[in-house]
Amino acid sequence: MKKLLIMLMVIAQLPMIGQNLERHTKVIKLMGSRFEITAIHENPQVAWNAINAGIAEISRIERLISSWDPNSQTSEVISQAGIQPVRVDKELFDLISRALQVSKITDGAFDISYASMDKIWKFDGSMTEMPSEEVVAQAASKIDYHNVIMNASDQTVFLKQKGMKIGFGAIGKGYAAQKAKEVMSGMGIKNGVVNASGDLVAWGKNEKGDPFQVGIADPQNKEQVLSWLNVENTSVVTSGDYERFVMFDNVRYAHIIDPRTGYPTTGIKSVTIITANPELADALSTSVFVLGVEKGIAFINQLPGVECLIITDQDQIKTSENLSLNDKS
Repeated sequence: MKKLLIMLMVIAQLPMIGQNLERHTKVIKLMGSRFEITAIHENPQVAWNAINAGIAEISRIERLISSWDPNSQTSEVISQAGIQPVRVDKELFDLISRALQVSKITDGAFDISYASMDKIWKFDGSMTEMPSEEVVAQAASKIDYHNVIMNASDQTVFLKQKGMKIGFGAIGKGYAAQKAKEVMSGMGIKNGVVNASGDLVAWGKNEKGDPFQVGIADPQNKEQVLSWLNVENTSVVTSGDYERFVMFDNVRYAHIIDPRTGYPTTGIKSVTIITANPELADALSTSVFVLGVEKGIAFINQLPGVECLIITDQDQIKTSENLSLNDKS
């Protein structure tokens, strides 16, 4: 759902004293996106075993949350919308429950039932006119996280209204990145990065013994770094409309839909969230996009351990209270 632009920048230096740490990286397409998985370890075999295990974990999660796979539990929940509850694995139940908690604290700016809009707006260059108000209203009427009914005792999920859909485009890659990190850490990787097309989690340090540096792309030129963040044992997630947007009547509409209205957001080019958990960062980046600049920053300033950087459609940079940036690497 999102075109995310985050760049992990590394400058070679001497390895840490007493350790011949090496960087091992694999780039692979998973969940329809580009994943870059890095393990830093003195033993290449240990590193590659961990990377492959991380890939397997991401693939497993994709099978669990995919709405394109007719055999997934997510697809079964959607197919039974308005009919009956569906029992799901605890992992999926808990993921949906956490997503609903984000919906509550954002007053619906984040809503996994947004997926009913997936056929209305196209950001692939094929749209030539705005959809009618009636079409948007009809699809938007099926969006309401209050109608996602969770039964903890039976471990079931029920979409109350027929035609409702859930989707994990605004939380799934962050969750997958976190789970891959956990698997790799459990296999002895104390330093690494999982970058899921901009949903990035880094732990430990780079092969030089320094914090990883993440470059936030310039909205006018994605190959240029606008500002730098030093990251260590944290996640950085960026939602951006750099390439996926439409223009009607000189108004730029981002590919992120406001679930409260059914219309694309305006006024923001990108949102970057920095916090410990990439799943939460993923959800919050979308939420801030929907809330807008002022409300979004005010919201983030209320959350402990969370910071954000916003680039407006006028290329202004807005940040939360405690975020510090570096102009140079």
